Amino acid sequence: MRIDGIVLREIQLPLVRPFETSFGVTRHRRILLAEVRSEGLVGWGECTAGERPYFSAESTDTCWQVILSELGPMLAAAPDLEHGGDCPKLFNQVRGHQMAKATLENAIWDIEAQREALPLSTLLGGVREKIPCGVSLGIQKSILELMAIIEKELAAGYQRIKLKCKPGWDVDVFEKVRSRWPDILLSCDANSAYRLRDQEHISAFDQFDLLMIEQPLWHDDFFFHSSLQKHLKTAICLDESIRNRRDALAAIEMESCRIINIKLGRVGGFSEAIAVHNAAMERGVPVWCGGMLEAGIGRSHNIALASLENFSLPGDVSASARYWAEDIIEPEVTVTSKGEIEIPAIPGRGYEVRTDLIESLTVRKETIREVVMA
Repeated sequence: MRIDGIVLREIQLPLVRPFETSFGVTRHRRILLAEVRSEGLVGWGECTAGERPYFSAESTDTCWQVILSELGPMLAAAPDLEHGGDCPKLFNQVRGHQMAKATLENAIWDIEAQREALPLSTLLGGVREKIPCGVSLGIQKSILELMAIIEKELAAGYQRIKLKCKPGWDVDVFEKVRSRWPDILLSCDANSAYRLRDQEHISAFDQFDLLMIEQPLWHDDFFFHSSLQKHLKTAICLDESIRNRRDALAAIEMESCRIINIKLGRVGGFSEAIAVHNAAMERGVPVWCGGMLEAGIGRSHNIALASLENFSLPGDVSASARYWAEDIIEPEVTVTSKGEIEIPAIPGRGYEVRTDLIESLTVRKETIREVVMA
């Protein structure tokens, strides 16, 4: 696979509505896109890092610098790259920076799928024709406002409601939601907002029949999550703690969780995401696909990943219109009345990139390598 060009862009997109977690409020996204050209084909990658290093140590600006100065030149100079799965070894000299690595690796998988005339989901080993979808709802100004949003999302068909939570926005919220909808699939996500001293308070979550409590404690912890899980009936799901297959194996062995959230950027791309998926499946631990407020390119990658066999729980992959007035792909991602996304059956990601729109949204652009063919 000859790399003929790599173009790195930053685009800026306002969210349809602010999204609040225990980290703070996001109103717009600064998104890095990598366009990789190879032998007449174009692959796209989307960086899922946040504007600030709050979810992880990476940010929009750290990823820009690492791709521009390290990873991009490595990829451009690679003499024998054939598959997306070759990227982890190629990038191994650079420690960390998983979201930056995923941006480029996922673009290579996209090119490979086009070259092999396969849907990306098929190339990854996917077995599903459609995936079940849930929604992630940020912290709202009032419970009344939250209830109205939940009613709207349930009417749209979404199969699972996930509530962001933190101390002061948890038990009262769960109680009112569960009283109104006693039978819906309900979960919560703390993004590391609690500590072990909150164990008794978190134990009160058991009464609400939650599918899971996502990442209640420290972002880099297995040990204390294991201790907490022993005191809970509700399953703990780990997100931030799982950076790779080794972490997944350690968490499962320590009984730190009963469910794992897989995010492409967090684990470094499709190769490691598949490895985490397989390790969990071999040990009977279900997984689901988490979201990072992706635009259409990242969303299409998540759809392909969620087609793998062990993605048995509704993920955070939802319709484009929930986040963006106008997405950068066509058709935009839509969800059926049954709360499902149909997986495209055409080669590559299955969605066209709106290059004219991307160009109009671009605030900075760098070409890492460009080969002009005679």
